[in-house]
Amino acid sequence: MAKKESTLLSMFLALFLVTLISATILGFVYEFTKDAIAASRAAKQTEALKKVLPPFNNNPVQEMYKKAVDGDTLYFFPAREDSALVGIAVNTFSPKGFSGMIRIMVGFLPDGTIKDVAVLEHKETPGLGEKMVRNKSNWSVQFQGKNPKTYRLAVKKDGGDVDAITASTISSRAFCDALERAYKYLTEGGAK
Repeated sequence: MAKKESTLLSMFLALFLVTLISATILGFVYEFTKDAIAASRAAKQTEALKKVLPPFNNNPVQEMYKKAVDGDTLYFFPAREDSALVGIAVNTFSPKGFSGMIRIMVGFLPDGTIKDVAVLEHKETPGLGEKMVRNKSNWSVQFQGKNPKTYRLAVKKDGGDVDAITASTISSRAFCDALERAYKYLTEGGAK
């Protein structure tokens, strides 16, 4: 059997065929999983709202409003008990994490006090920066009941009031940056 000589055209066609098949398979996998991924994100958001807000009987997702800031978007979720505002949750972010973007949900009471925080997504170092997540450590508990009007949302190394995660100052700074961004735009926009 004679060996076929490689030509530029045959190499191009082979590469094109492999790329076409790979892209088609990837497209089918995306279509098959996109609804499940969206449902998972919505469930995670709903759980975070329940965690960071006082009891409410409205649907904060239906009353959600947003604000474009710093090349991304903040999402505000007003929580009401009957018609009285009991808190606002803010889906906030910081691009300053050690390994990239950090997204958290922070619940504010009407006076601006932080009720609680929940990490929605991060790519921080396992065993270090990931300690911002509640099931990894209790580090984020220090923000509960603090009002950013008087509690400086910066690590102590930077003149703030926050104890940094040991060996993870960059992640701690990013977390504080996300909280500060949420508070700043909440107070600028006012509660709706």
